[in-house]
Amino acid sequence: MANYKNGRDVLPPELLKELQQHIQGELIYIPKKNNQRIGWGELSGTRKMITHRNQEIYHLYTEGRSVEDLQQVYHLSEDSIRKVIVKMRIELNKAPVER
Repeated sequence: MANYKNGRDVLPPELLKELQQHIQGELIYIPKKNNQRIGWGELSGTRKMITHRNQEIYHLYTEGRSVEDLQQVYHLSEDSIRKVIVKMRIELNKAPVER
């Protein structure tokens, strides 16, 4: 579990009293504002790694590698490889064409 702070140390006394009318002695999670949330994998770099992997899979596929071969190389199911290919094809078709 993440570190917690004692409400007595971080909240104004009036707010602490108000909260104590609703909850006492239990842990409560206060979420970040929506505009401060970090997407899954952005902090650890996992999202970037998967995006790079998917681009590699699509590139190899367009160069003629079979789905079966890509399954062996990336240790993914046939369904996963096909989903990556479809997703990358859609993303690339949405990208603006450079002239």
